[in-house]
Amino acid sequence: AMIGFIITAVGIPIMGVAAIGNTHSDGLQQLSNKVGKGYGYVFSCLLYLTIGPGFAIPRCATTSFTVGVAPMLGAGASESIALLFFSVIFFAIVLILSLRPGEITVWIGKVITPIFLVFLAILVVTALINPSTSVSDVEPAAGYQTGALSLGFIEGYNTMDAIAGLAFGIVVIDIIRSMGVTDDSDVAKDVLSSGLLTSIPMIVIYVTGAQSRGLFELSENGGIALAQISGHYLGRAGSLVLAVTITCACLKTAIGLVTSCSDAFSRMFPKGLSYRAWAVIFTVLSFLISNFGLSKIISYSLPLLLFLYPLAITLILLALFGNLFHHDRAVYVSVTAFTCIAALFDLAKALPANLKTALHLDGAVGLAEKILPFFDISLGWVLPAFVGLVLGLVIHFAKKQKVA
Repeated sequence: AMIGFIITAVGIPIMGVAAIGNTHSDGLQQLSNKVGKGYGYVFSCLLYLTIGPGFAIPRCATTSFTVGVAPMLGAGASESIALLFFSVIFFAIVLILSLRPGEITVWIGKVITPIFLVFLAILVVTALINPSTSVSDVEPAAGYQTGALSLGFIEGYNTMDAIAGLAFGIVVIDIIRSMGVTDDSDVAKDVLSSGLLTSIPMIVIYVTGAQSRGLFELSENGGIALAQISGHYLGRAGSLVLAVTITCACLKTAIGLVTSCSDAFSRMFPKGLSYRAWAVIFTVLSFLISNFGLSKIISYSLPLLLFLYPLAITLILLALFGNLFHHDRAVYVSVTAFTCIAALFDLAKALPANLKTALHLDGAVGLAEKILPFFDISLGWVLPAFVGLVLGLVIHFAKKQKVA
């Protein structure tokens, strides 16, 4: 399960950053334009909305609330009302600092984030040194008793890190290029080599979370798990400090996402709304969605992620190995078209049952279950993507032969 999770939560995101460098793209839109200009706009908008106000920004608020505030509520307190008040304050700060970024955000980045990382390191090391029980002694949750690898692979979608790698990878690429690395293949190699180092602490953190199954029952979401783990190892005082620092870290992340998404949309649509207007819209939308709660946000995001992740994975792989077919648009279009059709069935299958019935999608899902291999494990896009690749390569080499 951890191997599958690490592939989509750690490996593919690093490859996504490398893909931008390998194609000398100046960002997500230019990379996705290799499929087509219209596709580039639609795909970029969907990714930014997902990593922004659709799911990731609201999760910043709900994670902070779940880890820091919810454990301190009394037995008679209303969690929904408490979340409403917390999110009002949280997003008011986000909007103010997004509209007027200055020394405060720099201070948060240079002071609060390092403090958070120190406490997180203490928590992780303490948990690894003093394990409650062996992971092998804990009975796996029902879904993981069979097919753990594929389920872990799909669960990695929920980190949204592959989407983030595509959306914000240009920041890393620009820094590497500013150091004098100009060749695209060298940029990609630098990203992959530094990414290997980055992946080690990420993997350790995920393994620590898995190890907590020996302490507690399966949590409804990761925020609850982190609160339980910190309370067990660091006590109430340690949990309080961790709650404050993680809230500040999530606040900084939310500000960064609002400013980045607002800047991206104002650039994509230069004749449309201003940066400030986008910032207000995205903040208000994030506030509304955050009040659904962390668990619901995660569950509601899954259908869209089952659609977007296959498209992101295939785009990343095509960009990384595109030199083999000279980044021929025919290959990009063929693979993306076949993947998109299959991923739509995965999206339909993951929709709530009542919505699926209302949209009359049960028949389509039933058909996909019969004709698409691996559809039962939400990987029905794999074979169609391969068929698209073969077809695209045939077209590419046929055109090459005709020119010759």
